[in-house]
Amino acid sequence: MMSNNFEKAFSDFIDRREYDRAENALFDMVRIAFLAGWKAAGGNTPQPQKIFEIGHKADIKWKGIDSNLKE
Repeated sequence: MMSNNFEKAFSDFIDRREYDRAENALFDMVRIAFLAGWKAAGGNTPQPQKIFEIGHKADIKWKGIDSNLKE
């Protein structure tokens, strides 16, 4: 088990912006390498997908929430 001083120092380290940038860069490299292997194995390149879609409330058809609860 590590000392409390170590845990505090490590926590402070991973809470820094520089750590977030390094972590994101590492994730991007792993994803790029995985995609290269995927394509080399004959897999199709994944199509980009929307993460979310912003809509105006006037465009939303309100149908209520399905429930078996009685009012």
